[in-house]
Amino acid sequence: MDADGIHGQLDTLILATLKRGEAHGYAIIAALRETSGEQLDLPSGTVYPALRRLERNGHAAGKWTQAGGRRRRVYAITEDGLAALAKGRADWLALREVMTAVLDA
Repeated sequence: MDADGIHGQLDTLILATLKRGEAHGYAIIAALRETSGEQLDLPSGTVYPALRRLERNGHAAGKWTQAGGRRRRVYAITEDGLAALAKGRADWLALREVMTAVLDA
């Protein structure tokens, strides 16, 4: 599944990943791939702008770290991010219920 297939849900998916612990962009991409059973294979050009948006909105906090001689930005979920995750999950469950009702009608 590509980024178009999860339109509107990417932030929620990233926040759910960050809830398990802080991570840099590539680790988030790998975690989404793994936890989705290899169904999500998102390009960095989709994930990194979302991380910057989450940071601007106060849902994630980023900090620069050094690893193997390279700088990388590591992100953690914030309290506002936890609230956004709860709302995103509730919105998704409501949408899933509506989709199921319409598709099964």
